[in-house]
Amino acid sequence: MRLSDATVAIRPRNTWEAMDLGVLMSQQHRRLLMTSWAIVTLPLFAVLTLLLWDSPSLAVFIFWWLKPAYERLPLYILSKALFGETPTLKQALREWPRLLKPQWLASLTWRRLSLSRSFLLPVVQLEGLDGAARQQRLQVLLQRNAGAAQWLTIIGAHLEAALWIGLMVLFYMLLPQQIETDWDWQSLILDVDHHWRWLEHLTNAFYALVLVVWEPVYVACGFSLYLNRRTVLEAWDIELVFRRLRQRLSSSALGLLLAFCLLLPAVPRVWADAPASTPDAPRLLNQPLTSQASHDSIRALLEQPPFKNKETVTRYRFGDAPATPAESKPGEAPQWLKTLLGWLDGQRFNTLAVFIEVLLWGAVLAAFGWLIWRYREFLRTFVSRRPKRLARIRPPAPPQAFGLDLDPQSLPDDIATSAEQLWATQPRAALSLLYRGLLSRLLHDFALTLKPADTEHQVLLRVEQMQRPELLTFSRSLTLHWQNMAYGHRVPAAHLQQELCDGWRALFDRGARA
Repeated sequence: MRLSDATVAIRPRNTWEAMDLGVLMSQQHRRLLMTSWAIVTLPLFAVLTLLLWDSPSLAVFIFWWLKPAYERLPLYILSKALFGETPTLKQALREWPRLLKPQWLASLTWRRLSLSRSFLLPVVQLEGLDGAARQQRLQVLLQRNAGAAQWLTIIGAHLEAALWIGLMVLFYMLLPQQIETDWDWQSLILDVDHHWRWLEHLTNAFYALVLVVWEPVYVACGFSLYLNRRTVLEAWDIELVFRRLRQRLSSSALGLLLAFCLLLPAVPRVWADAPASTPDAPRLLNQPLTSQASHDSIRALLEQPPFKNKETVTRYRFGDAPATPAESKPGEAPQWLKTLLGWLDGQRFNTLAVFIEVLLWGAVLAAFGWLIWRYREFLRTFVSRRPKRLARIRPPAPPQAFGLDLDPQSLPDDIATSAEQLWATQPRAALSLLYRGLLSRLLHDFALTLKPADTEHQVLLRVEQMQRPELLTFSRSLTLHWQNMAYGHRVPAAHLQQELCDGWRALFDRGARA
């Protein structure tokens, strides 16, 4: 590993700046990272889906549990790209089986739920440490940056969930309006025949696509945290500075040495003939300023400002405490603390403990009483056994919906027969009569809450909550034909017209009211 070949600036960073570097690294090689991840994971996801078609939750759980095995491939690519040796897609895929061998069992079992997984993965894969050596290495690495690595995993899990839910919501928003009206999510989930199992696997596929985008970023951020920690521990930045200095000096050292050798014979030989210049030499002892005088002068200067600033401090102390802090030995407890601990003997200490306990229990009871007083209205409303005096007033029924008159007085006595008479000449009026009758019965007979601004879809949702299968089936069929007539001008076939009238009689002429 040659630090001089690194493609990023090697210097100490704070944790968030280091993770930002990981994001930039993943963006620089995003095509290779995402493509290799998709080639490795998506076929495995397809195989799990086919083998566990009747258990979509188990399939996606196994796929999620195997994430540490997938993460070794992006780490290999990033470690090579860091020093300018970016592998090709073919080379990376060829190396992936070899990368799975070191400590794969531990990675998929007791280390699987580690929150520092991305930060510690390079210790196994790049350093190849195991056993006691690995534990010692982890103790050094986790002294710092461990919290950032854990937060990276926590934030990443929430980001995965948010992106997964976002894709499902986007899929639902892109559905045509008619399909959205016919679908019932509750019936899809509770379907005993499992006809909609493909929908669950489709939502699982959304999660696999989310990992293609996010997981390389997660691995890159953990790898950048690892690099930053090693930079601080091993002083990589200082080593790079010394290497640059050596390169600069090595290029000019030979020229300087040659010039020195050429100029050496021309230097006068005066050094060898010079007299000794020691502090005890006669010429120095005869000087006006002797060595002792200079020593005394220097000491006098050091005793004066700005080298020494004396300050008088006044403080309170116990009577038997030492007069000055200098009298106590270094590392020894202060005398006032010794006096206080001596005063707190066994009996006094027990009395103080009981007093503190009484204060704490009093604070708890006071807080409990304050909560009861603060929320007394809530407790009186929802906890009291007294019967409620005021009955809930039912809001008045709307007179119209969708521009249709819902007053029972405006409808004929036999709605089905009247509709049959209108089919031949006025099919729109026949469907309008049946739909008006349905809304009127729901409003007045079944006490269903309707608003003037409700849509057909919202009405069907309220009918579903009534838990009446026959009424829900008829309401869906009638609403579908009413929408086709109202918005598409499509008249239902003759046999469908008769089915609607027969369905009306079966529901409302045989006592199917609430």
